[in-house]
Amino acid sequence: MGSLARRKRPMEILMVEDSLMCARITMSGLRRSEIRHRLTWLKDGASALDFLFRRKSFTRAPRPDVILLDLGLPVLDGRDVLAEIKAHEDLCTIPVVVLTGSSDKDDAVDCQLLGVEGFLTKPVDLDKFSMLVRELSHHWHEDVMVPVFN
Repeated sequence: MGSLARRKRPMEILMVEDSLMCARITMSGLRRSEIRHRLTWLKDGASALDFLFRRKSFTRAPRPDVILLDLGLPVLDGRDVLAEIKAHEDLCTIPVVVLTGSSDKDDAVDCQLLGVEGFLTKPVDLDKFSMLVRELSHHWHEDVMVPVFN
């Protein structure tokens, strides 16, 4: 028979960023936050939606606890990805932090209207980023109940 046990798991983070340099900076910020995490890095918006909807090669993808999303992405723009996430009943509860090079005030307003949890302009201030990740971690449940089979 099975029983339930508490297991700690890392925070699942999906980062959608096409720039290697920006991805490295973000990874550095995550390391500084000292939050145990597992990161999936994708470089375009279409792959991000395939991951989130568990399509194509992502049929066994984990559900992210947080999404770090660039707006200026190839294949499918980050704005379209964000709109899809927030319009879908199963995905809209995943916190999204926009990390963008755009200084367009309309982008910030549009993202806030869609309910993003954070909007940071690149180059990202690592201290602000670390603080934001720590704040988001308070909404994430590290202790999960998982079935244990005897």
